[in-house]
Order: sequence, then C-alpha cells, then structure tokens
Amino acid sequence: MLRAFYLFCLAIWMAVPLAQAQPVDGGRAVVELISERDSARPGETFYAALKMDLDEGWHVYWRNAGDAGLPPQVLALDDSDVTDDAIGAFVWPIPHLLPVVPGEIMDYGYDDRVILPFRVTLPDDAVGAVRISLLADYLICEEICIPETAEVQLTVPVGESQPDTVNGTLIGEWMARAPRPFDGEARIDASADPWRLSLKTEAGFDPASDLRFYPFDHEISHPADQPASFGSAGATLSLTPAGGALDGPLDGVVVVETPDGTRTGYTVSAGQGDVFENTAGIAARPASPAGGGGKSLIALAIAAIIGGLILNLMPCVLPVLSIKAMGMVHAVASGHEGDVRSHGLWYTGGVLLSFAALAAAIIAIRQATGTANLGFQLQHGPTVAVLALVMFVIGLWLLGMFELGTSIQNTGSGLAARSGAMGAFFTGVLAAVVGAPCIGPFLGAALGAVLDRPPLAVMVVFLAMGFGLALPYLVLSFVPGLSRLLPKPGRWMETLKQFFAFPMFLTAAALLWTLGAVAGPAAVAWTVAGGTLIAFGIWLARRGGGAIGKALATLAILTGLAYPALTANSSTATGQGTAQYAEKYETEAWSPERVAELTVEGRPVFVDFTATWCATCQLNKATTLKSAAVQQAFADHDVAFLVADFTRKDPVIAEELKRRQRAGVPMYLWYAAGATEPEILPEILSQKLVIGLVTAE
Repeated sequence: MLRAFYLFCLAIWMAVPLAQAQPVDGGRAVVELISERDSARPGETFYAALKMDLDEGWHVYWRNAGDAGLPPQVLALDDSDVTDDAIGAFVWPIPHLLPVVPGEIMDYGYDDRVILPFRVTLPDDAVGAVRISLLADYLICEEICIPETAEVQLTVPVGESQPDTVNGTLIGEWMARAPRPFDGEARIDASADPWRLSLKTEAGFDPASDLRFYPFDHEISHPADQPASFGSAGATLSLTPAGGALDGPLDGVVVVETPDGTRTGYTVSAGQGDVFENTAGIAARPASPAGGGGKSLIALAIAAIIGGLILNLMPCVLPVLSIKAMGMVHAVASGHEGDVRSHGLWYTGGVLLSFAALAAAIIAIRQATGTANLGFQLQHGPTVAVLALVMFVIGLWLLGMFELGTSIQNTGSGLAARSGAMGAFFTGVLAAVVGAPCIGPFLGAALGAVLDRPPLAVMVVFLAMGFGLALPYLVLSFVPGLSRLLPKPGRWMETLKQFFAFPMFLTAAALLWTLGAVAGPAAVAWTVAGGTLIAFGIWLARRGGGAIGKALATLAILTGLAYPALTANSSTATGQGTAQYAEKYETEAWSPERVAELTVEGRPVFVDFTATWCATCQLNKATTLKSAAVQQAFADHDVAFLVADFTRKDPVIAEELKRRQRAGVPMYLWYAAGATEPEILPEILSQKLVIGLVTAE
C-alpha cells in the first residue's frame, strides 16, 4: 500500500512541468539563464538572471566599463516567446576595480562569477509553456579582450506561480549586492580641482572604511585616487575631473568597504553646491587591507612603533638620549655582555613603564573629562618646573659638580651594576616623559585614532610607541657585533660627558620658556631661584661641614626642588602662540567662529595648532612657517593665518583636536579659498608643501 502511494506521488511530480534551462559554454565563460519561478501565471512579472561563470583570470564589465570595455547585454532571439519590450534592465551588483595599467587605465567589472538579474513579463495570453530565448552578448577580457555570444534558453511552464527556491535564493543574493538608495544628501563641489563629493548622512561613516565612487558616466578620471576625509556628519571624496566641466548632477555609486571586508553600495545623484558642514576634516583611519578591528589595531600599533623609532631623532628627546649613549659606552667598556644587555633591558623597562603610566593617565582623564590629549603633563606648571630643575641638576652632574657615588666610573662592582641599571631605567623614564609630547610622522594619526578606543587599545598603542623609542638601544644591547661598533672609552668620554651638560641646560631653558607661558614669569623666577638653591646645596655638601653641613645641604636641595613646584600654579599667564609670529606676519587667535567668518569671505585660511612646549611645533616654525618664502606666499595670496595656542589647557582647542582625531599638537589645517572643510597637513612641514598649497589657489 505504501509503495503504491509513493508511486502515485512520483507520477504527480513528473506530471508537473518545471522551468528548464541548460548552461552554454561561450568559450571563456559558462552562461546560463535562470529564473526565480518554476512556473508562472500568464502576464506575471518575475526575475530571471544571466548567470556567468568565468574562467580564471577573465573578467566582464559593469554598466560603466571605465576606461575600456563594454557591459554585457541580452537580446531576444527570433524564436523567443517574449520580446525585448518584456525584458527589463539588468540589476547591476556593485563592481570592483579592474586596474589595467596602474595609474593610467582603470576598468570596473566582475570576475569569477556574476549573476545579473532582470525582470521578465510573460505574455497575457501565454498557455502551456513560454520559451525565453536570448542572445547573451558580452566582452570578456584577460590580457586580451574577446567578444563572445551565447544563445541561452529558459522554458517556463504556464500555470500556478511556483518558486524555484534554489535559483530564487541565488538571484536574491545577487540583488542584495546591488546599490541601495543613499539615505542622506550628496553634493559635488566642482568649482575647484579636485572636485569634492560631499556625502551627508545622520549615521556618518566609519573613518576606517574605504570609500570609492563609481560614476555612471565618464566625468572623472577613473584611475585617479579618491582620498577620503571624514567628519561627524559624513564624508567627502576628492575626485579628479576628466577634463570637462560638469553640466548637471554627478550620478553614480559610492561603495563603502568596512574593515571587516563588507561592501555596501549607495546610489547617489549629487547636485552641485558647497561641501556639507562636518563632512570632512578627519583623515581616513589607517587599517589593514584585509580589514578587521583587531587587524586595524595591529596596523595602528605598527605605525606607533615606527613613530617611536622616529621619535629618537626628534629634538625634544635627543638631549636625554645623550645620557643613554654615555651609559651604553660605559656598559660596553666593562667587557661583560650581561651588563650591556642589562642596560638595554632596564632602559626599555623605564620607557615602557612610563608610557604605560602615560596611557593610564590619559585613560583616567578621558573617563573623567570626556577628552584627553598628549602633552597634558607639560600644561601643568609644577611638573614643568620640576622637569626644568631635573634637567639643570643633570647638567651639573655632567659638568662634574657632584658624583652619583662610584657607579659611573666603576661599572665592574656590584654597586655599580645596580646603580648603572637604575640609571638606565630612569634615563628611559626621562626620555618618555620629555619625548611623549613630541608628535612626529606616523604618531599623529595613530594616536589620534586610538584615543577614543577602549582602554586596552590605548594601552597597546602607547606601549608600541615606547617600544619603538627603546628599540634601537635594545637591538644595540643584544647584538654583540653592533655594540662593538661603539667607540672605546678614554679621556674623550669625560670631555664628551661635560659637553652633554650644555644640551641639558638648553633643555632646562626651553622648559623655563614653557613654564613662563603656562604659569607666568613669577614661576620662572622661583624656579631659577630654586636652581640656585640646589647649586648652593651641592656646593655646601662638597665642602663637608659635618652633620650640620649635610643637613643644611639636604634642606637647600629639597627646598630648591619643592618650592618652585608649589608656586607654579598661576593661572594668569597667557600663551605666546600668536606673539611668536608677530614680527614676521600678522596672525590672529584661532576660534571656530573666526574660521567660519573667513571662509564665508572666501579667504584661504591656515591654522597652526601649536604649543610652547611642543618641540616639533617650534621646528616647523623655524624651518617653514617663519621663513620669508612662506610668509611672502601667505601675503601674496591673502592667506589668513590663525594660531591655536595649546600651551595651556583649552577645552575648545582640545575639542577641535578630538574632532580631527588628533592626539595633540602640532596640527595644521588648510582651508582652500571658499572651502568650509579643511585639509589636515602632515606633522612635519616643508616650505615646498606649504607654498605649493598656497600657490595652487
């Protein structure tokens, strides 16, 4: 009985006709016509699709092929029961780039497999079965291009509408890859070169995403890069025009690829107009090509290591590293590889511990205030006063005004080993404290991108930065061949040691300058007095005098260190940022309102976010911004020069740095004439860079 039932069901199933099609080998692609229906009613509209499986290495094209190529098309054949009028246009999935000649020829298309859905409507009077017979005409390319055709057929039984779940699912998946309408507004500013495509949306864009605009026509250069700039309200792409003027809107698809590799397309029709506010100004966040949040953090850590390495060359760290160099020479002179390695490890430990403490402080400040920046320790008067005095005392020691026990001369003894290790450790601490506010290449974007991330990410990037700072000495310590390259010890070392005192005194002077800007001239005077008291205490200690003399000497040294710190909390000092340019070029204090006024007037604007304690800022001033060539260029092109002085705490400047995803100063913004959103310039400037921007107006 059961067997008879199964045979009956099988007979019923075989009696129901299903849509049938066969794949066709076109030469370099297997082409097939598929449908989301097994059967359909007369007059019903449903989706069919051209399914193309391409040979490895071959590709076909998008609706706009780019610089070369032709998109696929289908045409109804004479034996087809449906005509061209009953066949809709392809639903184009978002394409990917096909660089033919890098930088010169760029195409858009697909490889491996592509499914191009389209609507088809059966005749109202259809009966039995409908034959859909089409000619697929396409250009398929590898190193050469070959035009191919394939005659594909699909027979759809007429009756009750029945879905084809397998092909229906496949068609649905590829339709989901088609661009969706952009949930926002788009404008194209074609008044300057490059054009700027501004995308405004409430959700904004992740700065770690990769954005690319695929035009429907040929208004822009297809192979040109499209640098993206992000803002809280969206993003802006710079597009290189193809040569002609833009007449009407710019239409196309913006493809957003997130760090995890997800690609989403949005159809935009950008009318001409200014860039939307807050859709630019934040550079794209560096990310791994493969994407992924974790990998993005790895990329930031790598950038921080490179930045830490470069930090060794920054002027704010070099004086401290001179002490480290002397310590390494002494350690190598001992002839014990263990001492050399110990030096490297203790120094690295001091650097890493200091950067960990700095990261912890930034995390705590961020938790308490909502924002945090590098260099905050040099905005604190007592800290600057103590640092200036420490540099002064180190200078006195280098000059031989006093000795730190016997450790420096006798690295062979146990006491020397302990003191040498501690000396290396505190050299690392000092290098980190003084060097951390220096923002050099790679560090600005990496630190700015990580400051709003979870605490673990902040800690990882700061430790990576410290590791980069310590890495040269760590390598020198563990590679015997390299340490042997250091010069042999001799009388020259005493001379060199004394010479290194003077960079220390200069560093102390620079810190006093910062102290004056942070806490006022009275704090500078008290710190100088404190230094004098320390020198007196050292002199007194050298003369002996028994217990009373030692007690007085200790009191003088401690008072000299403590009192300036207690009196360096003045809030009456003013920054010196604008004054530093006063003799060279007329400047104004920065404010968001002043920037808005100047950009409305159509003036180009250069903004210098600086601080007295920022060595990189001072370097850029000396080499570039205060140079006659740059200032003449500013004058010739009526550039408004604004200065945002971050020497002291300023919540408005801190908010602007956070908005631009920068960890601290320097930061340089360039507003081209008429632009409402700026371009963020590199941390290290050159005259060629700045003059090039100004004269491009």
